[in-house]
Amino acid sequence: MSIEHLTALMFVIAIATYIQTVTGFGLGMIVMGATSGFELAPVPVVAAVVSLITLVNSAVALPGRMHLVDWRAAGAVLLGVIPSIVAGVLLLNYLNSAASIILKLLLGAVITYSGVVFALRPTQHAERSPDRGFFVCGLFSGLFGGLFGMAGPPAIFHFYRQPMDLAVVRHMLLLVFAFTSATRTVYLGINGELTREIWILAAIAALLVALATAAGRHYPPPLAQVTMRRIAFGILILIGAGLVVSALSELAF
Repeated sequence: MSIEHLTALMFVIAIATYIQTVTGFGLGMIVMGATSGFELAPVPVVAAVVSLITLVNSAVALPGRMHLVDWRAAGAVLLGVIPSIVAGVLLLNYLNSAASIILKLLLGAVITYSGVVFALRPTQHAERSPDRGFFVCGLFSGLFGGLFGMAGPPAIFHFYRQPMDLAVVRHMLLLVFAFTSATRTVYLGINGELTREIWILAAIAALLVALATAAGRHYPPPLAQVTMRRIAFGILILIGAGLVVSALSELAF
C-alpha cells in the first residue's frame, strides 16, 4: 500500500470513528464505502481491520456508559443476530451472482426510501417496541450482515425510531457492533485469516481511533436530538444509494 493510500485510509477511519461515536454507527459502512469507491486497499483486508478497530472504538466509548444500555432490548437483538449471521452466510453460498446483486439492489432501495421518509419526518414510536420487535431487528441485521457484510441499517432504523434518548440509542448500537465485530474477528482468527498486514494496519489505526472516539465522547456536536436523527437517516440515504449504484453497476457489467 502506498503512503498516499495509507494516509487517506487513516483519515477516513478517523472521521468515520468520530461519526460513529456521536451517532452510534457509521464506522464500518463509511470506511468500507470509501475503500470500495477509491480502491484504497483490498476490501477483505479493510473489513478485517474495521472489525478490530470497532472493538477499540467500543472499548473507549462504552466504559462508564453501560448503564445507558437497555439490556432487554440489546439482548433480544443479539439473540436474533447469532443464528441469522450463519443463515446469511449459508444463503450467500447458495445464491448465484445475479440473485445476490438483485437482493443488494432491493436492500439499497428499501434503505434509501426509509431514510428519505424519516429524514423528512424523524418521528418516533409513541411506545417502546416489544422485545420480539428487537429480536426480529436482530434477525434482519444478522441476515444482511451475512449476505452483504452490512448489519447496521436494520438496527439503526429500528433503534432510532424508539422513544429513547439518543445517548441510549448510540450506546446500544455500539454494543451490538462490538458483539458482531468480536464474532467476526474470532471467526477470522480460527480460520487463520488475520494476516500480518491486517494486524499492522489495525495497530496504526488504533491510536487514531482512540483519539477520535475520545473527541466524539467529550466534544459531540451541539445539535438538537431531532437534527441528529435527521443526520442519522441522511447517512442511511447515502448508504442505500451507494448499494443501489453498486448493484446497478454490477448488473451493467
